[in-house]
Amino acid sequence: MTLVVADGLGDERADGVRIVDAGFLPGRLNRVLRTTRAVLRAARRLDADVYHLHDPELIPAGLRLKRLGRRVVFDSHEDVPAQLLAKPYLGSLSRRLLSRAWAVYERHACRRFDGLVAATPFIGARLARIHPNTVDVNNYPLLQEFDGAPDWNGKADEVCYVGSISAIRGIRELVRACALLQGPARLVLAGRFAEPALEREMLREPGWARVVARGHLDRAGVRQAMRRALAGLVTLHPVANYLDALPVKMFEYMAAGLPVIASRFPLWRDIVEGNDCGVCVDPGDPAAIAAAIDHLCRHPDVARRMGENGRRAVQARYNWRGEADKLAAFYDALLAPGAAPAARGAGNGRDNGGGNGRGAAPTTGNGTVGGAGSGTGSGPGSTTGGTTGSCAGCRTGGGAGSGAGTGPPERAA
Repeated sequence: MTLVVADGLGDERADGVRIVDAGFLPGRLNRVLRTTRAVLRAARRLDADVYHLHDPELIPAGLRLKRLGRRVVFDSHEDVPAQLLAKPYLGSLSRRLLSRAWAVYERHACRRFDGLVAATPFIGARLARIHPNTVDVNNYPLLQEFDGAPDWNGKADEVCYVGSISAIRGIRELVRACALLQGPARLVLAGRFAEPALEREMLREPGWARVVARGHLDRAGVRQAMRRALAGLVTLHPVANYLDALPVKMFEYMAAGLPVIASRFPLWRDIVEGNDCGVCVDPGDPAAIAAAIDHLCRHPDVARRMGENGRRAVQARYNWRGEADKLAAFYDALLAPGAAPAARGAGNGRDNGGGNGRGAAPTTGNGTVGGAGSGTGSGPGSTTGGTTGSCAGCRTGGGAGSGAGTGPPERAA
């Protein structure tokens, strides 16, 4: 497998995966225009059997590859039309027009690819109406990343939030909840602020005195933060793009044996309350968030029981093993002898690669898989077929192992 990234960190080989850097250019416009062209040039030089795209801005590159007769798969991590409706920097009319325009363009483009991969069943159901060859591959954690039971004797008076930090992900309410805490708990942030102005605003909040901002952490750092914490927070706002999302951080908290404090969305309530592994709250209510934190800190036996329930649920259902099996079978079919790229306008074949850290390889054959997206990574295990992949973005691996195998991504948390 070869991954093409655009992070400016240079070429390297990691966990049996060749990483090719197309170069970093700052700015959203550069990412959409110049970086896309650079990734396309690098991907064409690979001469891969399959090209796997992860970012919406790379769809034009995928259409160009289709015109050259290549197999192309698009991996949709987000419901982009819904996501556009929640962009705070766009006016109401602009959001609606852009959302509708993107939906039309996405439908036009995705029909021409060889297959589509969706990060959630909700996105998969929408894409299946566009292309008959659609598969959903859920972003569940690797069990081996969380193979040890948590040591509750080593817990600190901390709760943690892991992932990108923004207003729509609930940072204002989390910091304000800290000012209302009755107990000694502190909030540990493992991630970067999306907007410097928002960070400056939070620094002025009284609750910031209870916050420990650790910035971006590697996988080992994230696991350490979870080992110390009493609970994990995922209190995203109820915007269309989040209501049916399956955030990786929620399942990683569960895998680490942490009770989850989550937004009270119907889907999330089914998971969290259905498995008795946490508490669901109104994400817009700092007092409710503070009360949930205080309750779990005052009752560590309850927190531990919920954490154990979540860990069992991940081991039984919400883990990468079953998703990897889907991908392995999918690659086998895509690269089977006699399989040919779909004609323009037709769908034939499925495939999946990384997105902020996922890669997947066929279990048979000698195919090469190429892709483009945001992130790199390889998973555990070995395969009988070589792979080549490409992606544009950052290289934050989500798995480890010898050879090229299957592992989940670190998608945008």
